[in-house]
Amino acid sequence: MTDTDSAHLKTVEQRLLWLSHWMIHHANHVRPNPDGIKVGGHQASSASMVSIMTALYFSALRPEDRVAVKPHAGPVFHAMQYLMGHLDRDRMEAFRGFGGVQSYPSRTKDVDDVDFSTGSVGLGVAITSFASLVQDYIAAKDWGADLPLGRMVALVGDAELDEGNIYEALQEGWKNDLRNCWWIIDYNRQSLDGIVREGLFERVEKIFDAFGWDVVRVKYGALQRAAFGEPGGEALCAWIDACPNAEYSALTFQGGAVWRKRLMDDLGDQGDVTALIDRRSDAELAALMENLGGNCVQTMADVFADIDHDRPTCFLAYTIKGWGTPIAGHKDNHGGLMTKAQMAEWQRHMDIPEGQEWERFAGVADADGLRDFLGRVPFFARGVRRYSDDKLPSPALSVASDREISTQMAFGKILDDLARGDSALAARIVTTSPDVTGTTSLGPWVNRRKLFARTSRPDAFIEHRIPSTAKWEFTPKGQHVELGIAEMNLFLLLGAAGLSHSLFGKRLIPIGTVYDPFVHRGLDALNYASYQDARFIIAGTPSGVTLAPEGGAHQSVGTPLTGMAQDGLASFEPAFADELEVIMEWAFDYLQRDGEGDPDERTWLRDETGGAVYLRLTTKPLEQPGKRHDDAFRQGAIDGAYWLRPPGPNCEVVIAYQGAVADEAIAAAGMIGGARRDVGVLAVTSADRLNAGWTAAQRERARGNSGATAHVERLLGALPRDCALVTVIDGHPATLGWLGAVAGHRTIPHGVEHFGQTGMIGDLYRHFRIDRQALVASVQGLTSGAPVR
Repeated sequence: MTDTDSAHLKTVEQRLLWLSHWMIHHANHVRPNPDGIKVGGHQASSASMVSIMTALYFSALRPEDRVAVKPHAGPVFHAMQYLMGHLDRDRMEAFRGFGGVQSYPSRTKDVDDVDFSTGSVGLGVAITSFASLVQDYIAAKDWGADLPLGRMVALVGDAELDEGNIYEALQEGWKNDLRNCWWIIDYNRQSLDGIVREGLFERVEKIFDAFGWDVVRVKYGALQRAAFGEPGGEALCAWIDACPNAEYSALTFQGGAVWRKRLMDDLGDQGDVTALIDRRSDAELAALMENLGGNCVQTMADVFADIDHDRPTCFLAYTIKGWGTPIAGHKDNHGGLMTKAQMAEWQRHMDIPEGQEWERFAGVADADGLRDFLGRVPFFARGVRRYSDDKLPSPALSVASDREISTQMAFGKILDDLARGDSALAARIVTTSPDVTGTTSLGPWVNRRKLFARTSRPDAFIEHRIPSTAKWEFTPKGQHVELGIAEMNLFLLLGAAGLSHSLFGKRLIPIGTVYDPFVHRGLDALNYASYQDARFIIAGTPSGVTLAPEGGAHQSVGTPLTGMAQDGLASFEPAFADELEVIMEWAFDYLQRDGEGDPDERTWLRDETGGAVYLRLTTKPLEQPGKRHDDAFRQGAIDGAYWLRPPGPNCEVVIAYQGAVADEAIAAAGMIGGARRDVGVLAVTSADRLNAGWTAAQRERARGNSGATAHVERLLGALPRDCALVTVIDGHPATLGWLGAVAGHRTIPHGVEHFGQTGMIGDLYRHFRIDRQALVASVQGLTSGAPVR
């Protein structure tokens, strides 16, 4: 880098420092605020990152690199996009307001070029390691060999190192030979409630080293390193190294005169050190003491440029929280803001003329030179880096099933059938599971398609001719990534793989399996993946108290409600194999959709936008109804429900079920059929989609479209008003309990509300009253008529 470019780099740093802080100040102190509530924006956290981000984006990065920006440095990221002309002033002025740039960088809510959404602390860090694994996975395939390898970079707040998912990701990275991953830690040693504990990073550093990472400490800036070379500099360096974090922060806030007194008290009796201090004014001394490595843009640029390998690297960049501003170092500056008076004084210090606060090049002496420099920055050369890939046709699924089969077994057979074929879609499927591959029916797929590793590793059991149902060979051509038991890693990998079409221009069809109760163990990462609009299929299996012998903690209760509540995730719970076939065939297409948000007026669902899919499956075999091919069944299974037994014109009772309890519902309907008229059985495959369509249709009617009718309204609308509904699910009863509100029918919901226990399926069904006798008893209590025998 030339001296001129180095000067421009410093100018960019100062521009980003000003613009990010003015944006926050404007939102809190200038823009009208009718709520009277603090808007916030993390000025101090942005300041500590500004030099790091300037060196990274304007010197080190290339277009193929991807970055997860520390959440509280979001204002610097947006200021950078504004400086480059990629973001308009209106959105900057509306920071943290409706229609403005988001509080934390968001792939789906921001218009600028966000690589990974951040905000859930620690998750943005960890996903970069999984994105690197996905990149290697793609590059190892014939169809991905042309992929340019980039670095996956995380900008990390030091307090994020408290998050356990970071260490889970470190271990998984080590097992999968992680490379091309940088984590840059903003080590400002201040968090929301206090100062980071002394000596913490020595412990953290050992962990990184244990998992094969290079660790680069960037403690001193150029001014400090030059001072250390002066007579007395060694003593000054030793004093800095020994100074406690809290003390250093307090001295920084108090400024140059206090620095001088403290240094003279501690070191002033040494002639060389006294002379070193005396040669500097108070302002110069403060600048020297605040010139830590992470606050020196040239130092950071040089450190990044020195890395010439692909090993995972952790940079520990020492910084001052609030660097360069009047609130630097103050213990309360995490949520604190500059006052109007402080901002006015700082504006004069930054040489920004009044009225030019939003000008991109305000106060820049060589604006033309800076424009030329910005036009040559490699990272921005390709513009917005949002890619796409061709849609893969979804092959017709038709798997022969036994007379009795569980949905989990049918799921495995569907994937095995795909593995046998040579469809383009099968070639892009990547499966993964947290140490439950074999017990969630992925084994046949893995036996045929093998496990992924960058270097081949043979199966010792095959080599020694030891019989095993698992023929697991690791190879670069493999299509299964076996994970350790951490469910957070499962959803982070699914999130990264589910963004591959956008990040790398190569589409993957990620499919993960997990024991259904442990969906909630990884729920934060599932929500994070969905927020980014990642596309994947997750199969939670086995589910509910139907997993009878396993006991309480292994029996899921609330996951159907999670499926209903989670945005970006279409949730299904089929009971029969042919339902699952129809749903998966639809899901393979749904994962690849990227249309507008206009709803389908038939269902009022926004299906053309696409999304991820959650399948809640079971190990309980059910007698199958035989192959059904009629359009009403196929469309109903996708839309969320169909009549397994259509109600007659004088229907007195409808039993609605979802999932594994289908046989109980069907049996109960048969038992009451002789005592109640025209009994109907509603097969619900997706309470999520039924409910979403219903609420969407209601909103549409409120807007004046009186003809808007949801699928569930058409199903239930013809029932007599005095018809009773009995609902049942092996899950929380609220999943289906709302059905009575659709057309005003009396309803008794059956389900599970408490932790289960070990037992046989029949015992637990009776205990929780989701068995046929309980359903019959509810019918008798809810309706009048002859007793059911």
